[in-house]
Amino acid sequence: MATIALEKKRKNIDLPVDTLQKLSIMAASQGKSLKAFIENILVAKANSISVEVSTNPSPSGDPWFDDSENMESVMRGIEDAKQGRTKAYSMDEIKNLLGV
Repeated sequence: MATIALEKKRKNIDLPVDTLQKLSIMAASQGKSLKAFIENILVAKANSISVEVSTNPSPSGDPWFDDSENMESVMRGIEDAKQGRTKAYSMDEIKNLLGV
């Protein structure tokens, strides 16, 4: 029989004393430890919400970045820059290239 290990991470949190007192009373009324009670509340809350992470890197959500061909071009450009296969141009050089 295969077992699945759930990945957990420990995190200390600070709560106001009156909040801890109220949570302790609620936990005791359910026959749970404060720790288990708080963990159950947080897990239930996290499972009840939907979180979507956009792959669009534009802070304004520009739809141009939603096109996979555009993103492939951007990624190629980033890789070219990392490999030193790019050249920076001054404004004068750009104007000359454009014939302005």
